[in-house]
Amino acid sequence: MDLRLPIGIIFTLYGFILIGYGLFTKGSEIYTRSLGINVNIIWGIVLLIFGLVMYYFAKRGKNV
Repeated sequence: MDLRLPIGIIFTLYGFILIGYGLFTKGSEIYTRSLGINVNIIWGIVLLIFGLVMYYFAKRGKNV
């Protein structure tokens, strides 16, 4: 089993969850410590991109 497949799925799910949480808490007071930057959305996007890249390479590796 290619390890990239479960890593891609897990990071993609975590990315979606973190983006959802960031959108749900948008405008909240918890972002005053981070200078008003919604860190949850930013890192959710990073995790989502990483997960999709890992998933892509896992699927591409099976076809080669």
